[in-house]
Amino acid sequence: MQSKKILVYILLVLGALTMLLPFFWMVSTAFKTGFEALQTPPTWLPKHFQWGNWVRAWQAAPFATYLINSVVVSLATTLGQLVTSILAAFAFAKLNFSGKKVLFTILLATMMVPGEMLIIPNFVTLSELHLVNTYGALIVPWLASFFAVFTLRQSFASVPDQLYYAARLDGASDWQFLWRVLVPNAKSTITAIGLLQIIGSWNSFMWPLIVTNTEKMRTLPVGLQAFSSDSGVQYPELMAASTFVILPMVVMYLLLNKYVVAGISNTGIKG
Repeated sequence: MQSKKILVYILLVLGALTMLLPFFWMVSTAFKTGFEALQTPPTWLPKHFQWGNWVRAWQAAPFATYLINSVVVSLATTLGQLVTSILAAFAFAKLNFSGKKVLFTILLATMMVPGEMLIIPNFVTLSELHLVNTYGALIVPWLASFFAVFTLRQSFASVPDQLYYAARLDGASDWQFLWRVLVPNAKSTITAIGLLQIIGSWNSFMWPLIVTNTEKMRTLPVGLQAFSSDSGVQYPELMAASTFVILPMVVMYLLLNKYVVAGISNTGIKG
């Protein structure tokens, strides 16, 4: 039994090191010279730390503008998705209406559609609405997610129906029961969904690249293109920029990690 535990710990440590290695290499390369970054065999640590790489990385593009855009888009999509998901999940979990099961099944089936298939239809729709290269193009398509609805519905459904009926008999409206009972009870799940969405929005590259065509609307991941050109890639500056793009999400995840684990566990979803 003891040997099995030791084996499990060894495998977990090896897995953790494997996951951390790319981040270590990114930060290490951010302090190297261009020659060291391409040196063969590679060096793990720079001989002389090049702090100027970070300054040049920040000045290579209007990253302050990209940062503001990323914050606005991430917060707007996350808040919007939470509101739509909470309302839809409540309807599917506690309300009775005609076609409820059929509609839920149809929406559940949409989770099997690859996101790449929706890029062209979404872009054409936004073009017709004259929203390309605006915050609307970056935000509107991501204001709803059936994965979030499904996850929250599982959490809301775990609350006994008897509690809902008792609240209704006491004079509470559906709106009051939702915000005073269900939402507080599912706060860990809601936090997990919000965290996953904000990380996904922050790291999004393809969609912002497609629907924006000026620097004033670009987001941070798209801004990393500034370090790639026909003459090559400036790896030290690129790694420095990548570090300060990723760092806020890493810190946020480390602070809220327990809510992600608790939120997914509460839904009953098995991996």
